[in-house]
This record gives sequence, C-alpha cells and structure tokens, in this order.
Amino acid sequence: MSEIHNPNSPGIWLVRTAAQALGERLQTLLGGTVYRPWLQAEVTQRELFARQFARHGEWILVMASGIALRYLDGLPLDKHQDPAVVVLDEAARFAISLLSGHEGGANALAYRVGRAVGAQPIITTASEALKSLVLGIGCRRGASCALIEAAVQLALGNQYTLAQIREVASVDVKADEAGLLEFCRRHQLPLRIFSRIQLAARPWTTKPSAWVQENLGLDGVCEPCALLAAERGILSVPKTTLDGVAVALASDTGISNDA
Repeated sequence: MSEIHNPNSPGIWLVRTAAQALGERLQTLLGGTVYRPWLQAEVTQRELFARQFARHGEWILVMASGIALRYLDGLPLDKHQDPAVVVLDEAARFAISLLSGHEGGANALAYRVGRAVGAQPIITTASEALKSLVLGIGCRRGASCALIEAAVQLALGNQYTLAQIREVASVDVKADEAGLLEFCRRHQLPLRIFSRIQLAARPWTTKPSAWVQENLGLDGVCEPCALLAAERGILSVPKTTLDGVAVALASDTGISNDA
C-alpha cells in the first residue's frame, strides 16, 4: 500500500444522501474529510473508495457492515500498515472496529466515534475483548488525575488491578473532564460516555447521592455507568468514594467480589 497521505485525519465515507447530516456531525466533532461518492458517477463507489483508501490513516464507513466488507475486499495488506476502519450504521447505534483494531487504532477510533454520536463501541480484538471489567467513575468538577487514581486504587483494593480493566465509563457532562481524560490517557483506557437520559432509564445504584440528584437529576453515576458498559454484568465492587470521586467496578462475567 502506498504511503498514507493524512494519517491523523479520518476519511468519512457515506453511501447514501440520508447519511449526510451524520457525516457532517462527525466531521465537526472529529475533523477529517466527508466523501459523497454519488456525486462522481464515472466510476462505482467501490472503485472510488479503493482509489482513496490510502489517503487516510483512519476511516469511518457510514454503512452496513456487509457493504463495508465488499468495499475492503482486496485492499488490506498488513495490520501494521493498514488504515484503521470503523463501521458506523446510519442510525449511529454501533461503532464497529473492523480493521487494524489494536495496532492501527480502530479500537480507539470506535470509542471516539461512540463518544461523538452516542454509538456503542464494538471491540472484538482478543487483547481488549478478554478483559471483563469496567470502571464507572463520577467526580466533582476539577477532580485531579491523582485523586481519581487514588479513588480507583481504593476501589480495586487487593483483588483487582488496572491491567484487568477494559474501559472506563462516565456521564456526558464529564466527557471533557481534564483529570478523568488524563487518567484514561495515562493508563491507555478508552472512555465511554453515556447520556443522562440513558442513565436515568437504568437507575441502578446501591447508594443514591443527593448531590448528583440535585445537580444531574440522577440517583448516581458510577454504578449505572459501570453496569451499562458491562452489558451482561453485575457489580463486582459497589460505589466507593474518596473526596468527591465515586468509583464502581462491574464485570461482564458475572463474577462478584463475593465469589
């Protein structure tokens, strides 16, 4: 494959005019270039994509996964060189890491797309998928990375380690929380964001918070976030607090801290 022209600028490929609003939203939030292939009728969309494939280090394909597979047929060469490819359905429900997930950054891209448009990241690479634990974190505005780290270590105790964590989950108002973002960067953990509407629809919490209820209209943040991210999970560690930071741990495997 020829040298990638725009390694840090995602290509956003649409197949239908109905997806234009979603494509423009992705471009606004993530940058990059939106491709509208129906405007160039001299070649097929698949041929046009093949010509552009090496122009970007990241691709967001707004289409069905079956179409994406046909587009990619014959193009990938090596997981260390191929662009990262994420498939996003037009309803923005799922962001699927399809190509170059770990080495190429598609897993991280799936989380970025998910945070941008509210889609659920789908990760299937073994190094991430085999990790079954999720951290739910809520914090007061301005909480430092060091404080969040201390709260997380308190919750993990002697039974769990950060190496077992697949992702961190929090509420939408914390999507730009500097200390939380730094904690995730430091430990190379993806951050999944849930809307307050999503959390209100699933108000699981063992220790309701009057402060959270007053400020966010929710009973809690860390436990609902952890359980939403661990889809088949249960709480392994319930809400644990330290100086305005609340942490909960959920497991996909159904293994609690009492097991």
